[in-house]
Amino acid sequence: MYSEWRSLQLIIQSDRGHMSVLHSYPSTVGKDVANAVVRPLGQGLNSSSVTSNESILKTDKEVKWTMEVLCYGLTLPLDGETVKLCVDVYTDWIMALVARRDSIPQPIVKEPNLYVQTILKHLQNLFVPRPDYAHNQISLCMRVLVAVQKLARESVNMSRETWEVLLLFLLQINDTLLAAPTVPGGLAENLADKLIGVLFEVWFLACTRCFPTPPYWKTAREMLANWRHHPAVVEQWSKVICALTSRLLRFTYGPSFPPFKVPDEDAILIPAEMDNDCIAQTWFRVLHMLSNPVDLSNPAIISTTPKFQEQLLSVSGMAQEMIQHPCLKQLPQIFFRAMRGISCLVDAFLGIARINIIRERLPPYGISRPRSDSAPPTPVNRLNMPQASNTMNTTPPHSRRMRSVTVTKATVKTSSGSTAHPPKVTHQTSTTSPLSSPNQTSSEPRPLPAPTRPKVNSVLNLFGQWLFDAGLVHCRLHNGMNRDGSMTASFIQILLSYKSCITTPAGLDVRRKPSQISTENMVANPLFDANEFPDNYEAGRAEACGTLCRIFCSKKTGEEILPVYLSRFYMVLIQGLQINDYICRPVLASIILNSPALFCSDLKGIDVLVPYFISALETILPDRELSKFKAYVNPTELRRASIHILLSMLPLPHHFGTVKAEVLLEGKFSNEDSSLHDKPVTFLSLKLRLVNVLIGALQTETDPNNTQMILGAMLNIVQDSALLEAIGSQTELSVGDSTHVSLKSHSRNSSGISMTSTGSSEATTPDSERPAQALLRDYGCPALHTDTASGLLIRSIHLVTQRLNSQWRQDMSISLAALELLSGLAKVKVSVDSTDRKRAVSSVCSYIVHQCSRPAPFHSRDLHSMIVAAFQCLCVWLTEHPDMLNEKDCLIEVLEIVELGISGSKSKTSDQEVRYKGDKEPNPASMRVKDAAEATLTCIMQLLGAFPSPSGPASPCSLLNEETLIKYSRLTSTSKNHFRYFVLDNSIILAMLEQPLGNDQNPCPSVTVLIRGMSGRHAWTMQLYHQPRGSRASQKAFVPEPHPPPKDDVGIKYNVKHRPFPEEVDKIPFVKADLSIPDLHEIVTDQLEVQHEKLKKLMAKQILYENALEKISEERLSKTVFPDPVTECIPPPPAQEFQTARLLLSHFGFLSLEALKEPGNSCRPPNLIALDSTLAGFFDDIGYLDLLPTRPFETVFIFYMKPGQKTSQEILKNVESSNNVQSNFLEFLLSLGWPVDVGKHPGWTGHVSTSWLINACNGSEGKEQEETVAPADTGGGIFNGEKKALYYADALTEIAFVVPSFMESSTDSSESGLTFQEAETQMDLLPSLLKQTPLTLELFPNHSENLSNSQRLSPTQKSKRLPLGRTVPPLGPETKVIVVWVERFDDIENFPLHDLLPEISTGVETTTNSSTSLRTTTSDKDVPVIFIHPLKTGLFRIKVQGATGKFSMVIPLVDGMVVSRRALGFLVRQTIINICRRKRLESDSYNPPHVKRKQKIVDIVHKYRNKLLEPEFYTSLFQEVGPKSLNP
Repeated sequence: MYSEWRSLQLIIQSDRGHMSVLHSYPSTVGKDVANAVVRPLGQGLNSSSVTSNESILKTDKEVKWTMEVLCYGLTLPLDGETVKLCVDVYTDWIMALVARRDSIPQPIVKEPNLYVQTILKHLQNLFVPRPDYAHNQISLCMRVLVAVQKLARESVNMSRETWEVLLLFLLQINDTLLAAPTVPGGLAENLADKLIGVLFEVWFLACTRCFPTPPYWKTAREMLANWRHHPAVVEQWSKVICALTSRLLRFTYGPSFPPFKVPDEDAILIPAEMDNDCIAQTWFRVLHMLSNPVDLSNPAIISTTPKFQEQLLSVSGMAQEMIQHPCLKQLPQIFFRAMRGISCLVDAFLGIARINIIRERLPPYGISRPRSDSAPPTPVNRLNMPQASNTMNTTPPHSRRMRSVTVTKATVKTSSGSTAHPPKVTHQTSTTSPLSSPNQTSSEPRPLPAPTRPKVNSVLNLFGQWLFDAGLVHCRLHNGMNRDGSMTASFIQILLSYKSCITTPAGLDVRRKPSQISTENMVANPLFDANEFPDNYEAGRAEACGTLCRIFCSKKTGEEILPVYLSRFYMVLIQGLQINDYICRPVLASIILNSPALFCSDLKGIDVLVPYFISALETILPDRELSKFKAYVNPTELRRASIHILLSMLPLPHHFGTVKAEVLLEGKFSNEDSSLHDKPVTFLSLKLRLVNVLIGALQTETDPNNTQMILGAMLNIVQDSALLEAIGSQTELSVGDSTHVSLKSHSRNSSGISMTSTGSSEATTPDSERPAQALLRDYGCPALHTDTASGLLIRSIHLVTQRLNSQWRQDMSISLAALELLSGLAKVKVSVDSTDRKRAVSSVCSYIVHQCSRPAPFHSRDLHSMIVAAFQCLCVWLTEHPDMLNEKDCLIEVLEIVELGISGSKSKTSDQEVRYKGDKEPNPASMRVKDAAEATLTCIMQLLGAFPSPSGPASPCSLLNEETLIKYSRLTSTSKNHFRYFVLDNSIILAMLEQPLGNDQNPCPSVTVLIRGMSGRHAWTMQLYHQPRGSRASQKAFVPEPHPPPKDDVGIKYNVKHRPFPEEVDKIPFVKADLSIPDLHEIVTDQLEVQHEKLKKLMAKQILYENALEKISEERLSKTVFPDPVTECIPPPPAQEFQTARLLLSHFGFLSLEALKEPGNSCRPPNLIALDSTLAGFFDDIGYLDLLPTRPFETVFIFYMKPGQKTSQEILKNVESSNNVQSNFLEFLLSLGWPVDVGKHPGWTGHVSTSWLINACNGSEGKEQEETVAPADTGGGIFNGEKKALYYADALTEIAFVVPSFMESSTDSSESGLTFQEAETQMDLLPSLLKQTPLTLELFPNHSENLSNSQRLSPTQKSKRLPLGRTVPPLGPETKVIVVWVERFDDIENFPLHDLLPEISTGVETTTNSSTSLRTTTSDKDVPVIFIHPLKTGLFRIKVQGATGKFSMVIPLVDGMVVSRRALGFLVRQTIINICRRKRLESDSYNPPHVKRKQKIVDIVHKYRNKLLEPEFYTSLFQEVGPKSLNP
């Protein structure tokens, strides 16, 4: 930079301005003269008298002669006061440039610049080290430095020449003291911080007022390079360059760029009056003033300075001995501090916000405790140098008001007892560690770089050469791989040279063991000495590697990085990730901590590093303790970063499949020996290693957040494997730029790198066995089958269920995530044995039993939330695999758990004791648990085997209601009064229609019943038959057989006269008793005789009459044909009228006297209650009940964001055309659900005004639906909820996916066709809508029909249509989820969430507590947002925000995950379901759907109960309920 300018070092060395004429005389002469001359001057300064304070020097000649004496006096020993008085005089005189004083001679006052220049040269003598009285010299030097500071700050008359002399003075005194090797406790060590601080401060003042010329900058750079063995030099350089950077960023990137905050005491070092151009020029020059900071890692360079060589010659030592000088032992710490300063600058340019505390492990060169007055700027989250056992606390973090870079501070303080030999690394038992990840806490997301940050190439142009060199410090590179200083070697050339050097027999095992490395094939790093480096240089190298990782992770979407930078970066990573020759744990940890997004950044060729990262993860994740890393890093944060990297690599084997790997991949994939190395390997062969690492991580992880991330990854890999096997393919070509990944198949003769991925990492002792080896050994046979989807599923179920009932059951966040994983695994379409499925169900049941049986003090809302989540998981498994309940043991276990949840105990506690339901007192764990158990029972009884219903998955209920049934009955009246309403068990409403439907051709006792219960509305038609259904199928209508014709001519006819008594009676003789009754003639008198005769005549007449009738009858009979139609027996016709409601209730036992009686000592009503449907409001409440959903409903709003967009209108317009969106976006939409017509859809559509329709569509609307634009012609905007939406439903939930689109009417209300007056009229009419005749399942039935097409607007307009103060079903609280497809990842921070909140209205907001405002109350932070960013590889990067709450993160999608095209839709949908379930668990006001319906049924019973006496009730059953006339 200054090659064409000459240095001033020779001028400084040859300058004799600090010499006095007295130096020519004997020392005794000069000493006596100085003592005699200085004392009067000093006494005059110290006198309080005004007259005596006046200077005794009047002429120029006097002053110059006196200054010669003072110059010599400054060189005298410090045993007297002469030197002090000389300092007093000169510090007073140089103030002539600041303010006039009487004590200053007039010649100096008249020409201050000239004299001050001379004084400054004389003062150099003070800084020459003396052997004795060091303390006095330190105080005098400090006085001079303070005076110089004041002079530079306050002087306004300094000429350029004076400024230049002042700068040379400071350079000279710094060089005098700091260039020589450090002496412990010496003058240089005590003054170093102040010396370099004053130099920089004065230099900046000079830049402001009189910018130094290039020779001065060149001289400063050359001389500063000789002082770098002092820690204070690097500390002060870091401090001032950070302060300059803070000012530079303000005007370079504008106010929107995150401010780089530095401590105030550092910021004031930069003069406020320094303009922007001066700051830019000064910043670049000061940045390079330290020369190459990587030189600090090479003692040979530091020890070749002239001062070091002079000392070497003075002691007649050897050249090698100078490298071992004690002061050079501090170079590792100094190198680390320099790298940390550069790292801080890089973070400032990237705009990375960091607010957490540095956990310092301070180097032992005098740092004792933190102080706010003087400290070097240090970036946070970095590797700190190993230090002595004494540790220090850290300063509290700055409160973050803005997204900014925060610098914490540590103080450099003089210490006479500091050691020159830094100790070895010692393990710390503290939970804090020096190396921390960019996460502030475990729950906070990783900070993103600023969107307006510079490009990667720009940052690397500034710092790349230093960082790349520092990243390879202490690395022994193979022959042919030496670093090219010009950075012109291509990556392929490096790879080929790398491969050529290891194809020799000696090089085949070069990476296996250090003892086997051939030195003939190895060369030292050319910029560094070949001698052994101290281990402590690893800290600075680790800082550089971590900084490089952050730089490359900050790559913007579509940004191009120079191949030379990529190649050097990959080589740095390859060296840092080594685990075979020698594990450099600080470097490995730093790379892992700072590379979570490395595989998500679309770096060209990054996938060639996959095997190296896998090997590193195999070292870290399966190791439970990470004891060897604890000295450098918090193990939890290291594991978290490793898991992030693992999440981004999991889809790669399936995605690239059989794509053959590039050079570096050969020999890195296989676990076998070199026998397979001759064949190119594929990405698919990495799958087993990745899965093993994942399983090992789960087995050893103890942190809740890390565990949840692993659980999410398990569902990702299982689902992806299942889908891949389902389509019968093992490969998937990458989408996009074919040159993006350099993964081409090459034919080669060499065998690649000979090494095994599970080779021993260190030594040969059993303790050094790689964790991955032990992991594979412990897996046994089951692990060998984890390369299939079924094997993965079984293995996952075993792992999760085992831990769910052991170490996880006490942790709420892990338990919820594990249950969510099990729910997701239940939906994976893979055939597994029933025993494995039963294992999952049994595990969940055992989990519920354990949680319910915990002691009462442990019962809390959170515990009950865990139980509720377990019941929900159980429902998912049962609905997805209903055949499990066909097995008796599984059915019994599930029902026992349901009983436990409802009643609080099991009936069967042992083999002998059984407690019946009637004998138990209900004591559930809580009402929430009871509700969840009831929902599970409803699921078992109502849904298993019955979903989807005949109505389709959109409606688990029947689509029939009273209106529809009456329409199809044979009744002329359409009144609903034809229904009888009863309530069973206070929980089921029966609406009975006793008329058969019109299509019934076989009259029989039939009744149509609408059953409204907790599980919904169901329609049943029941008929009474006396034969089984099978016999009725072949039976004909009953026709009676006719009588056979009579045959009178058959047989013999006998005329027999019948006697009243048998003939034997006449033969019986009489006895006296027989004779006791006299005969008639014996008692007849005359009077009786007359009567007797009358009687005879009457009898005779009667006989004649009867004989005549008999004769007539015989004649008529003889004339009558057979059969006689009058007397013939004809069977009656079948009955047409039945009291079927009474029959049904009677047959089911509900009409017994016991059923009608209220239970004693209970507030419960009887088992059977009649409802009076004639009361006002009855059918309104029935309609209200029908509007209550039977399962949770979710709403998802999907947006598409193109690069650079910031406004809501731009985003809404993207989905108007397929030309504006990527094809994968449309594919993603269709993977979420299936399209439905809003006008005909009976389920949830995303807005209450169009949801749950039954018969709201007419012919015109159907025609309009047919004319809708095909989805292929749109960018997804057709699914905006107007005419179409995307819908998904299973037995337990339903989701509407809405893609809001831009409509003119959404911004201009005058074009909507709905004027203000019309809207007011609609609102006035709406309170009576529920009283309309055609009751449907739609929330506002007539309202949707009556609106014109122009009035059916966007969701925003729908929310404005809703009435104010109207009583509607309490559908909330709701959780709305936003999914954003973002083409450029950096645009995530610009997503206008607040502006789009009006577009995500569902109408539910207006249903809470008769709100008087239609404004959305949802805040930005409460809305979960899932960002999907398509990578060039065809994979997708996920970012989740707002989804964390009381119960931590939600799986399966977690922040930073990478997923495949196949699994994207499933994982997004499953995450949405889990987010909404978590939100419902958190909500205190949420009630399950069946509870809301039950409460409404109880309310209807209370309001409309028909309180009849028992006789009146029975009488009412025989009475008609309405006019009954059949249709003709």
